[in-house]
Amino acid sequence: MTIFTPDWKLTVNAIEYTDVAISDITHQAGRDDIYAQPNPSYISLTLVALNNENYPLEVNDGITLQVKDSSAAYTTLFGGNITDITVEVASSGATGITYAYSIIALGSLAKLPKVIYNGTLSQDEDGDQIFALLGDLFLNNWNEVPAAETWAGYDATTTWANAENLGLGEIDQPGQYELVSRSADPETVFNIASLIADSAFGVLYEDNQGRIGYADSIHRQTYLAANGYTEISANTAFGAGLKVLTRGADVRNDIYINYGNNFALQESATDLDSIATFGYRGETLNTVLKHSADAQEVADRFISLRSYPRALFDAITFPITNSEIDDADRDALLGIFIGQPLRITDLPVQIAPSGQFEGYVEGWRWSTRFNELFLTINLSPIEFSQVALDWDQVSASEAWNTLSAILTWENAIGAVA
Repeated sequence: MTIFTPDWKLTVNAIEYTDVAISDITHQAGRDDIYAQPNPSYISLTLVALNNENYPLEVNDGITLQVKDSSAAYTTLFGGNITDITVEVASSGATGITYAYSIIALGSLAKLPKVIYNGTLSQDEDGDQIFALLGDLFLNNWNEVPAAETWAGYDATTTWANAENLGLGEIDQPGQYELVSRSADPETVFNIASLIADSAFGVLYEDNQGRIGYADSIHRQTYLAANGYTEISANTAFGAGLKVLTRGADVRNDIYINYGNNFALQESATDLDSIATFGYRGETLNTVLKHSADAQEVADRFISLRSYPRALFDAITFPITNSEIDDADRDALLGIFIGQPLRITDLPVQIAPSGQFEGYVEGWRWSTRFNELFLTINLSPIEFSQVALDWDQVSASEAWNTLSAILTWENAIGAVA
């Protein structure tokens, strides 16, 4: 039994506020549709000035919300930039006036639809193209540093690797698929990056610091093989609102992949058994894949992953302040991220016949009540992201001693892909 009370730190434009009253936190991140790239993260909160404080908030100021974990270290829940500020008198009387600063902020993905890219991209793997595209936006060149900047005024803790990084996170490089080159043509960075990610079964996402990252097609299964599941009991969640959802709309049993320059070439894959069972559910996808073999692999992967309906975990809410959640589980939930593998146990058989659900985090929401913090998660099933390998699909050069010594059979699905 561990008692947990949220201890907040709000940082705005590099100014830290710890002894402040924060209320009405509403947050959302990730996605609820596996066929779409994640949305920009969003947060709304109210900063209450109990002692007539005058907070110097401006639109576009960087903002970070953190909370202490079990080790008293701050964990970041959100990072982004302020878009809206409302200041109002919350109460007034003989004892004084209380002001409320209502703040809305968005993560870095919100910037991408507003930036036009007219440059070129060379023929390259998906991760390398994403890095080239986003690096142009988020990584300053030497001549982009303000001319008045001095060495004495530069943050002494900054390393060469992260200097002048304005929001670029972890990018899987080089990626898994070679893509065609792109000629100069004005288009939003979001549309270009989404086309690259969709072509290569990748995910464009924000981390909790608000930086944009890219996970390639094997990122999730690689992480699972190395780290295993975060396991947590449904007994520590709210019973009301537990919800799984199985949708026929998720089924795809006839896939056509257009690829090459101007999408001029095509490969396809079909699951006749799925068509016989669920009816015809086809889709055509435009991609910038370069090679026929890769286009066929993507088509086959689509059919392997999506030709049968599988239950999504639509909602489960954990009261983070619940004393029955142990410190390790609470800290894992505080550090939630898109693609995090979770095993939820102790589920009623009506929700999960086996009593447990294994899946990847796709989206989540933080909310608060007085001295309480709640996390609502949605997950996709493992089968929507990775294909179990047949024995003869493993590389002939693979050796037993190259695999993790703690890798279990259940986590080995696709581990050596």
